[in-house]
Amino acid sequence: MIKILFVCHGNICRSPMAEYIFKDLIFQEGIQDQFLVDSAATSTEEIGRDMYPPAKRKLKEKGISFSRRQARQVRFDEYGKWDYIIGMDHWNHQNLKRLFKMDPQQKVYSLLADRDVADPWYTDDFETAYQDIVQGCREWLERITDDQTEFTYA
Repeated sequence: MIKILFVCHGNICRSPMAEYIFKDLIFQEGIQDQFLVDSAATSTEEIGRDMYPPAKRKLKEKGISFSRRQARQVRFDEYGKWDYIIGMDHWNHQNLKRLFKMDPQQKVYSLLADRDVADPWYTDDFETAYQDIVQGCREWLERITDDQTEFTYA
């Protein structure tokens, strides 16, 4: 089983969108039983809150299934549970490296190689965030299922 954790600041916009988009992609491929996928926050600001309504609307518009959930913060003791811990932006990446003592097993990555995932919390541009997340999730699924690719998004 391949275990992936998507992480953003609050776990109400980008990381849950990535969680459900990735779940949709693996469902379409018929390989959902091979994965455990979840999402979390680096901060405590939104703990217990459901996904932000505009994020839900964007997923619904795109035909991506999701369920009611509660934002949670990633914990130090989870490091051993995940194969890939994927942050949405460079701040998430830095916070994860700090939390996980510089990532000794090299599990912390960025979703996109060349830029941060657009943060819709500040711009209300959920379409751009969605497109960034879809691109990143597709690329990661290809890398993970290819199994021979050298990861360079650390």
